[in-house]
Amino acid sequence: MPSTKTKTGNFFEDFRPGQTIVHATPRTVTEGDVSLHTALYGSRFAVQSSRALAQAIGLPAAPIDDWAVFHIVFGKTVPDISLNAIANLGYADGRFGVPVYPGDTLSTVSEVIGVRETAKGDSGVVYVRSTGSNQRGEVVLSYIRWVLVPKRNRAAPTPAPVVPVLPEAVRVEDIAVPSGLDLAAYDTALAGSEALWDDYETGERLDHIDGVTIEEAEHMLATRLWQNTARVHFNQHAAKDGRFGRRLIYGGHIISIARALSFNGLANAFKVVALNGGRHVAPAFAGDTIYAWSEIVTKLPLRADLGALRIRTVAAKDHSCADFPDQGADGKAHPAVLLDLDYTVLIPRRG
Repeated sequence: MPSTKTKTGNFFEDFRPGQTIVHATPRTVTEGDVSLHTALYGSRFAVQSSRALAQAIGLPAAPIDDWAVFHIVFGKTVPDISLNAIANLGYADGRFGVPVYPGDTLSTVSEVIGVRETAKGDSGVVYVRSTGSNQRGEVVLSYIRWVLVPKRNRAAPTPAPVVPVLPEAVRVEDIAVPSGLDLAAYDTALAGSEALWDDYETGERLDHIDGVTIEEAEHMLATRLWQNTARVHFNQHAAKDGRFGRRLIYGGHIISIARALSFNGLANAFKVVALNGGRHVAPAFAGDTIYAWSEIVTKLPLRADLGALRIRTVAAKDHSCADFPDQGADGKAHPAVLLDLDYTVLIPRRG
């Protein structure tokens, strides 16, 4: 008799609106994670790189990169939400809470907030809000994502469709500014750019210029680092019979590459505070070279010394972003586009 102790992951008919899922394996973040994150993405944002600079602006230490926090919180959810997923479709209403520092332990709980069976009846879309908290119960990140999940049994009954209403963007009043933040001693020379909030214009586009080629080994290391167990990233034996015939790059890997590339043009955008929306437009594979460009969607004044920029960053593969590859008049994305991400960052003002 086969054992029932092993898990095959959830399928669409296993989800119900209102269901709460407590995800396994809390994760204590260490300095080693910081070093591995730097090795994988080469991010140079000064506040996350320098304890001295972070303390000069009122933080107790250099915080963990915000997208690393996202990866850790996200990774906890994969075995229960998207182990069998066909595609991760999008994000909304992502709010970064208190900063995370080495030594903090993160855990994640998700609530199913919507389900919708597809017209074919062989799969469905599952909407979840996942919330990551530290060892003190403080929220470090809360976000919505929706995932296309196959059915185990096409004939299995499914609940009535529930599709949540998703906000266009995180409200200004829901942006969390770190406690004690004081930018009087912020050093633009050490940060790497003189461009502050005042210097950007709504509608301005920035080509981040540089490109990074994804290697097979590094994306495998990254996916293991974030404890993301989705089979599409790991199992070539299974992937060879799939649609693409090879393993897919974890979408969050593209997000962090794009964020690191954005340093060239947005070096003072030192903290991500909101994930307003986004989608993985197309899959990426080892060997692809990633480029990125950003558009300033809007400017938000927060304090005399602090502002926020709502930014749209587009990542493309094997295509320079000097011509800002985007979507055409027909609404279809340029064939090079991989990622379309809408997020909000904090940046100093000339106050």
